[in-house]
Amino acid sequence: MAQHNDTFRDFGLDIRLVRALDHQGLEMPTEIQQQAMPVVLAGYDLLASSKTGSGKTLAYLLPALQRMMKSRALSKRDPRALILAPTRELARQVYAQLRALAGSHFNIALLLGGENFNDQLKALRRQPDVIVATPGRLANHLDARSLMLNGLELLILDEADRMLDLGFAPQLERIHQAADHRRRQTLMFSATLDHAEANTMAGKLLNAPKRVAIGEAHAEHQDIEQRFMLGDHLDHKQALLDHLLANEPYQQAIIFTATRSDTERLAERLQQQGLTTAALHGDMSQAERNRIMDAFARGQYKVLITTDVASRGLDLLQVSLVINFDMPKQPEEYVHRIGRTGRAGASGTAVSLVGPRDWEAFKRVEAFLQRTVTLSVIDGLQGKFKGLRPVRKPTGKGKPGGKKAVNVKGKGPAKSAARPSPKRPEGFTGGGDGSADGMAPLKRKKPRPEQE
Repeated sequence: MAQHNDTFRDFGLDIRLVRALDHQGLEMPTEIQQQAMPVVLAGYDLLASSKTGSGKTLAYLLPALQRMMKSRALSKRDPRALILAPTRELARQVYAQLRALAGSHFNIALLLGGENFNDQLKALRRQPDVIVATPGRLANHLDARSLMLNGLELLILDEADRMLDLGFAPQLERIHQAADHRRRQTLMFSATLDHAEANTMAGKLLNAPKRVAIGEAHAEHQDIEQRFMLGDHLDHKQALLDHLLANEPYQQAIIFTATRSDTERLAERLQQQGLTTAALHGDMSQAERNRIMDAFARGQYKVLITTDVASRGLDLLQVSLVINFDMPKQPEEYVHRIGRTGRAGASGTAVSLVGPRDWEAFKRVEAFLQRTVTLSVIDGLQGKFKGLRPVRKPTGKGKPGGKKAVNVKGKGPAKSAARPSPKRPEGFTGGGDGSADGMAPLKRKKPRPEQE
């Protein structure tokens, strides 16, 4: 299937699709589009992987629409294509891009968990050609017999590894059984082809698939400058954050935190400093999350502070700075977070603040990137924390014990960076690395899962 197409016109796409791409200023296909689209257009099942921001959404939307424009439907009442996404945010993003490409030529329905079921029933009664959905809600509609998938021609799984990580394997199998897999074409996109559960699921859903892998899951994003800085405690991290937002050039910024309370606390702090800032987290209603994301996409906010609910699937071209106020627990999530900048060939900056409680997560990211990370410092804001090293813990006379991590301190900060021991603010519940004043680190509540 090796084929080289310099422009989207070289794929032989319907003129309506070419015009839609021209209207969006899209002419040159990305590498994943170059390699995946000929496979899909030829009718093969596909198992593909590529890094975030590589253009995989168009790699499946364009061939899907091309097929629907050039061939008759297998069924007049059933949807022709079903696109599944792990989160509501990603599903909304795919839906918006699909609408922009399809125009008024096709009836498209969006089925999301947490939204009005009866409104979705009305949309299904209009017999949509394409459905974009989260797997849990789609399975709900199958159980309620509000739609049939007998005539489905295309089943597309976007970020299949994420869906499986979120526990949607039973729903995916339910959907697979409801759709005639002998007649349909199935496309599965994943961050990596090394995901064991995704490969197992691919064996069930796909028929003799072609494989396309663009780069590795841990591959460096060449358009993103990545920096890591050590932070002593919450106040030190906040001082670093203030300096970055005051001195880094950026159009819009996204700041990732570990907890809902930190998104709101930091948003209020930055608003007091005169920055138009919004907080986003999974405890908000879907309508409120939609409103905030739409406003941020339109440029009404300069800064968005969020949990990992916004780490995937959002194509925000004005975001040129990402700051990890807290390191993510999983290294794969780090890649998705920083991928919110450096989109479509633009350059971006990602800065991660590493405190004592972030150290193990930082080392996992370093191992994932397969390189030794050089730590950056800001003059006047150097800290005492230099990382953690394992030491042997004595268990008795002459008996070696297990290892425990201890704080490795340097000779102390420069005088210009000397700061009085900060007082714990009223109502303070912990944040950043959690230890604000040399006391025992404060415990955070366990973050709620950001999923459908």
